[in-house]
Amino acid sequence: MRELDRLCIEEHGIAGYELMQRAGLRLLACLVAHYPDAEKLAICCGGGNNGGDGYVVARLALEHGLEVRLFALTDPDQLQGDAARAAAEYREAGGQILRNDMDFDGCDVIVDAILGIGLDREVQGEFRQLIVQMNQYGAPIVAADIPSGLNADTGIPMGCATQADLTVSFIGRKRGLYTGKSADYVGNLEFDDLGAPDAAYESVSPDAWLLNDFGAREKIPLKKPSTHKGEMGHVLVAGGDFSMSGAVLLTAKATLMTGSGLVSVATRREHALAMAGSLPEAMWANGEDFEYVDQLLKNADVVALGPGLGNSEWSVQLWHRLTSCDKPLVLDADGLNLLAEAPRQCHDWILTPHPGEAARLLKTTIDEIQKDRYQAVRTLAKRYCAVVVLKGSGSLIANPEGEVRVCPYGNSAMATAGMGDALTGVIASLVGQGMNAFDAASEGVLNHALAGDRAAHDRRQILASELINALT
Repeated sequence: MRELDRLCIEEHGIAGYELMQRAGLRLLACLVAHYPDAEKLAICCGGGNNGGDGYVVARLALEHGLEVRLFALTDPDQLQGDAARAAAEYREAGGQILRNDMDFDGCDVIVDAILGIGLDREVQGEFRQLIVQMNQYGAPIVAADIPSGLNADTGIPMGCATQADLTVSFIGRKRGLYTGKSADYVGNLEFDDLGAPDAAYESVSPDAWLLNDFGAREKIPLKKPSTHKGEMGHVLVAGGDFSMSGAVLLTAKATLMTGSGLVSVATRREHALAMAGSLPEAMWANGEDFEYVDQLLKNADVVALGPGLGNSEWSVQLWHRLTSCDKPLVLDADGLNLLAEAPRQCHDWILTPHPGEAARLLKTTIDEIQKDRYQAVRTLAKRYCAVVVLKGSGSLIANPEGEVRVCPYGNSAMATAGMGDALTGVIASLVGQGMNAFDAASEGVLNHALAGDRAAHDRRQILASELINALT
């Protein structure tokens, strides 16, 4: 972000104050669009350029006919550069600045322009007090560029952070706005490049790529009119120890719904007999007959291993057998837990851990994983020489070369049992249809999240089976 700012100003002749003016205009436009009945604004300004954005918004709001109450945490006479100019122009427009009486009473919307992307330590003192006061007041909060206190790289609050209802972010997409705890603080997210030239972006290497729902299925192989089931991939789903048969049922159904032509399920003998009526489109097999499993493996294009696998003697034997094969492999759930106990690398595989499983794979804690999910997913991908999906709010997908993709879709209604089993099936199906591991994992995560959004609408909770039915 700092480099993009520098390039815009020094290499492409856009004055820093011009960028600040554009940011203020865009933020006020978004505020008015989202809260058209707002008449009285409380604008909270810090001391840097983020505070300067707030002063610009305040001046423009006055010109727009709104009532403004501006709270300054930094003496405006101590400001420098563009922020000082913005404060001076606000004063010249008749604006008042409050330093001590920070009372939001009667304000319809609060604008958070306190702390920007440079924050590198916990929020303390009067900054913390004001953020807590804003969060408790109850009026909608609009954050300038990033909610104050949220780490722009990791999406983790630095002690505390503004719980914004709307965040208007500028010039570059901060990776911390899309994963970690960001969903609890960002609210609705709008982005504006402020007219930064393409040449500036071309001069900066991105740290990660944001998945987009536009053309989400364009990488998925198209069916020809003459297509038959043998051309759509054969997936072997393996798992479902005693009391966990539902996991492989969900995986198999998701695999079929994503387009696989054939699905075999190797599970406990009792489950194979009982579950055939629940999903007759799949071929249910006695997974305790390892010679028969070997025959299934010869005919499969990809293996989905782990849903409901357990850690019994049968589970361990099946795991060793299938992780030693030369077929592409999607590993989830207990398949990952067994890997954590006996680390190894395979030829062509995808690991799909949630933070707890990721912590076991890296011999660390969940807190350490969540502190920097980007670093965690890269470390996993490199250590296991695998494509890795780090699940959770803002799922991340990495390959061993360090490339990372970010999924901005999905919702809290998906926080229910079986969602990971469904994702395993979606990804395995795409591998079986001919996609490479990185693209299959990325498109699988994307389509899984979009299906969750379609199924949820405004519901508090959805079932994994409902998400599977919403796959397209």
